[in-house]
Amino acid sequence: MDIQNNCAACPLYHKENLMRLGVDLENTDYVITLAGNPNTGKSTVFNNLTGLRQHTGNWPGKTVTRAEGAYSYGGKRYKVVDLPGTYSLLSTSVDEEVARDFILFGRPDVTVIVADATRLERNLNLALQILEITDRAILCLNLMDEARRNHVEINARALSRELGIPVIAASARSKQGMDELLAAIEEVASGKYVCRPRRTKKQPPTLKQAISVVAEKINGVFPDLPNVGWVALRLLEGDQSIIDAIRSGDLGLLKQDLPSTLPDNADSPQAKLPAEKEREEILSAANAERWNLGLNFHDAVVETIYSEASAVARKTVSTSGSGPYSLDLKIDKIVTSRWLGFPIMFLLLAGVFWITVSGANYPSGLLFSLLVDKLHPLLKELSVSAHFPWWLSGVLIDGAYLSMAWVISVMLPPMAIFFPLFTLLEDFGYLPRVAFNMDNLFRKAGAHGKQALTMSMGFGCNAAGVVAARVIDSPRERLIAIITNNFSLCNGRWPTQILVATIFIGALVPAGVAGIVSAGAVVAVALLGIFLSLVVSWGLSKTVLKGEASTFSLELPPYRPPRIWQTLYTSLIDRTIFVLWRAIIFAIPAGMIIWLVGNVEMEGMSLAEYFIDWSNPFALVFGLNGVILLAYIIAIPANEIVIPTILMLTVLMTGMPDVGEGAGVMFDAASINQTRDILHAGGWTTLTAVNLMLFSLLHNPCSTTIFTIYKETRSWKWTMFSTFLPLVMGFAVCFLTTLCWSLARQVI
Repeated sequence: MDIQNNCAACPLYHKENLMRLGVDLENTDYVITLAGNPNTGKSTVFNNLTGLRQHTGNWPGKTVTRAEGAYSYGGKRYKVVDLPGTYSLLSTSVDEEVARDFILFGRPDVTVIVADATRLERNLNLALQILEITDRAILCLNLMDEARRNHVEINARALSRELGIPVIAASARSKQGMDELLAAIEEVASGKYVCRPRRTKKQPPTLKQAISVVAEKINGVFPDLPNVGWVALRLLEGDQSIIDAIRSGDLGLLKQDLPSTLPDNADSPQAKLPAEKEREEILSAANAERWNLGLNFHDAVVETIYSEASAVARKTVSTSGSGPYSLDLKIDKIVTSRWLGFPIMFLLLAGVFWITVSGANYPSGLLFSLLVDKLHPLLKELSVSAHFPWWLSGVLIDGAYLSMAWVISVMLPPMAIFFPLFTLLEDFGYLPRVAFNMDNLFRKAGAHGKQALTMSMGFGCNAAGVVAARVIDSPRERLIAIITNNFSLCNGRWPTQILVATIFIGALVPAGVAGIVSAGAVVAVALLGIFLSLVVSWGLSKTVLKGEASTFSLELPPYRPPRIWQTLYTSLIDRTIFVLWRAIIFAIPAGMIIWLVGNVEMEGMSLAEYFIDWSNPFALVFGLNGVILLAYIIAIPANEIVIPTILMLTVLMTGMPDVGEGAGVMFDAASINQTRDILHAGGWTTLTAVNLMLFSLLHNPCSTTIFTIYKETRSWKWTMFSTFLPLVMGFAVCFLTTLCWSLARQVI
């Protein structure tokens, strides 16, 4: 018996399935997977186990992110796979499908179920479902410190007896219980500890009979299949993954964990694959039983699991004191109230934006001084010393390097401030409250409540907002969130908005209120973006992405003290550096193009001058000019270089003496007054400024975001749709603004 258990634990017997599911088993003795509800601290447990030996990627054929890591213990090497957080394995969302298929078909050596000790009963619903699939599991009872603080006591030993698996009490944030968890993983993986997991038995008689009939059919075709009752239940519910596994014969691979059941000629594909007729008979039997059960048997299944979880919780959990979560409930009454929820939300987000803009000025100035004012002339001198041809020096230094320097100096500081602040709000537990407050608005627009989170992330960077849409389970609603994220003003567009509003909008009022009016104009543009996000979401949900808004479980996690250092690390490495690196990759060739169009001449005129002269009549119809159009075309890789490009092209067209660094070289004006003089010399009016602010909100995404959209959707159709929809809207809004402006002037 011990030999069989040890063989069953050996990855050799399910190596093929694990590799098919994307797990590299090189230098690995055991494969461990982490499963659990969202907000249970699963990522913290993962980080404690793996340290820095980890990487992220997507599941094969999916847009769901997975993290992998490794560690050594007792002379053995363990691969850890972090499954997406999910509340159930009985639904059909992508996250739930990935988690279920990995546990069922990958057959990891140990499944560590990470549960929130403060909300054990709800977490047990998933734990009981996982125990129906695997008999090698551990319950990591995380957040025990928060449970004690909220007067919740859990008898871990009694819980272990009830579930038939090891239960480890832990507080992963303070690394408590991690040594015990490592030891338990080793015992279960090696077969020293034989789990006897609790299986649901209190099912309605009709359902139990139907499961028995289908299970008998499955056993006849796939003998000795483990957990055949659960497979039969999922087949009755029409689980497409199980149906596909039966049709392909992959279901038989589950027997690889039972080597004694394999035939002598197991290496023969024909021996492993039953006849197609037999496989179809299983599906026919399941369809017949499903018809006899009626439409409501799924509710009976869910009720059974809930009642089991409740029974276990009653035996193992006790509360005392003034009542659990009393402080959290008091705070929630304020931050999620009908009258105060939105004002608090806007004040907090406005505070984040204000800190970002104000705090980024000084470090941006330092970086600009270092990279542009000092290092750029030094590189020019070195190129002269190295006898570079003028064109090579221009392309590499005045083009590629200068563009990269602009992106770093303008983009890095605000992202390095915004993302940690945003992550701190997330870590504290406030962002789920934002989704709760915004859910009703987005639901009326046919979108998902969590789109509020992706929209907020887009204010820092649209590429990050697109990636954040992974939190939305519904593919249709995730796509809506991706398409509309460009309507959030990213940090690359804030400088343009602020500069233009200060020069032109502030000039319309007395100096004493100019700052307030300018800020109000920028906020108005940002609010217009939110409004258009809702309008376009509604339009998409009624047309090309027609469908009803899905329901979703929105958990309001307990408020927690933010982890400052971990937040700084994850925000800077996983978000800031990741997005900045993509922007730099695209900004370098853009800088080369900017220099070339400003310096390559035909018949005495540069390519830029040809394009601007040609496009000016078209651009004026929309209240813009050819300089703006060309700037937005060649600055697609990064919105941060729009204003420097506009200044460079304006000086090129007007021939202003002693301004700028020369033809085709981006520059920043010495003062806001000089910028105003350059733009006025280029024929700018208040209408031009207003339309530029609108066009800055409504134009194509930057190339980093476009690339990210394709990576997330794997569809050129939706990538192009996401690219050109805001561009068309931008021209339409600018045209209407210009038309109304002209009519108003005629009336006046």
